[in-house]
Amino acid sequence: AVPVSKKRRVADFQLSIASVTEDSSSDCLAPGLHLQAQKLAERLKCDAVVSEISAGPGTVNFTINRELLAKTVLQQVLKDGSEYGVKSELFSTVPKQKAVIEFSSPNIAKKFHIGHLRSTIVGNFIANLKVALGHEVIRMNYLGDWGMQFGLLGVGFQLFGNKEKLKTSPLQHLFEVYVQINKAAEDENTKKLAKDFFRKLEEHDEQTLSLWKQFRDFSIDEYIRIYKRLGVHFDEYSGESFYQEKSKEVLKMLENKGLLQKTIKGTGIVDLSEKKDLSSFSTVMRSDGTSLYITRDLAAAIDRMNKHNCDSMIYVTGKSQSNHFQHLFQILKLMGYDWVERCQHVSFGLVQGMKTRRGEVIFLEDVLNEVRSRMLQNMASAKTTKEIEDPMETAEKVGLAALIIQDFQGLLSSDYQFSWDRALQSRGDTGVFLQYTHARLHSLEQMHGNEQLTHINVACLQEPDAISVLQHLLRYDEVLYRSSQDLQPKHIVSYLLTLSHLAAVAHKTLPVKGSTPELAQARLCLFQAARSVLANGMKLLGITPVTQM
Repeated sequence: AVPVSKKRRVADFQLSIASVTEDSSSDCLAPGLHLQAQKLAERLKCDAVVSEISAGPGTVNFTINRELLAKTVLQQVLKDGSEYGVKSELFSTVPKQKAVIEFSSPNIAKKFHIGHLRSTIVGNFIANLKVALGHEVIRMNYLGDWGMQFGLLGVGFQLFGNKEKLKTSPLQHLFEVYVQINKAAEDENTKKLAKDFFRKLEEHDEQTLSLWKQFRDFSIDEYIRIYKRLGVHFDEYSGESFYQEKSKEVLKMLENKGLLQKTIKGTGIVDLSEKKDLSSFSTVMRSDGTSLYITRDLAAAIDRMNKHNCDSMIYVTGKSQSNHFQHLFQILKLMGYDWVERCQHVSFGLVQGMKTRRGEVIFLEDVLNEVRSRMLQNMASAKTTKEIEDPMETAEKVGLAALIIQDFQGLLSSDYQFSWDRALQSRGDTGVFLQYTHARLHSLEQMHGNEQLTHINVACLQEPDAISVLQHLLRYDEVLYRSSQDLQPKHIVSYLLTLSHLAAVAHKTLPVKGSTPELAQARLCLFQAARSVLANGMKLLGITPVTQM
């Protein structure tokens, strides 16, 4: 039997006869099915859970005991608290596992573009969900901290660099230096200097290495500070630089297994085609024998598997990299690593049109500052805004919720057009609306005493608007299960938006103020449960619920 949608309230659950009849040929005509439904309905008996059974057109309808529903749901939500839904029997057969999740992964001295922002919030959601379900998670940031561009950056820093600025605002300073030196990058002398600098790096020349290390360390310190604003942390800051040496070993292994072929130009390739006719291949070595991005990725995957011995390895990047990961996984398979079956690329689409007032997004901090200032402005002009303790922080949390909900509403793989106005609307399906609902329910609890309610009379919660909230709360575990299966946040997003709409209606029609103590207690308990589940879901998505707005 499946739950019945709110629109047509004939019953709580409905069983379609067609879905259970073996002989689909003869009796599939409406009259036959209708008769079968009636016969079946007559033979079924009500019990403690089911209070009413009736037949519809080809369906058997079940209404459940409303008092039992209220009692069971409210007890469970208030007892399990932040673990509500997670303890469901739906997850009882799911083994606890260890996962490495690689996400965010910006390039030092280059723009932190909107793709990195998406990777950051999507990876954080997947990690939060897995942790909530009891899995062990290693959050990994794989920095672009190696490669020819560091030759240029090194030369640029010697020419235009400033040690003070590197300390105070490394991301911005290195980006500016990189832009400046790139203008001169066509110059033969600059090219030669850059090559020399990078060669020294590869040969571990002390002075060169110490400068590179400063670039990396100062950048990571600043990233940590900004990620903190996003509510994101990492267990490991890895990077391409770690796999400089190990990628040489990978090339040796490929050679030993007879997988490495040399081209006329002297580059090294791996044939990925079925028929071994080079119709599909991957380049893993430059003509001078140095490694490429994919070679370092191969070394990283092998190293992580050896080190963490994990059950799954998830890479969260844009779908433009799908080809890269297909090649990566194919090569690992050819090398005989069976664990490649446990590797997964979670890809996402492009975001168009995200600009700040200063123009194109270059740094993550620009986005955070923009969302905060726009939200502050909206809060200042709204009539309902109360005096709140820390408007800056509240604006940032609400603004982030708006960004995350807009991003998570569709399938991750689909592209979408970003709009500040749409994201920051206070009504409709937005993060602002979720935060507003949470703050309202929270202040309701504050006003009427927020002690844990244990003994309430569930007979007081029989209005349709109360039942709608209760039935929705009952289904939270199904939504968590769906998201845990396909790693898509949209199931949780649409669940929370519906919960907020239902709670808003109930808040209007079921007043706490002015009701008899018994009724007020029961309603308060209902709103407490709704707020608790709303907060749990928001936290999974990477949103910090606000209590004032």
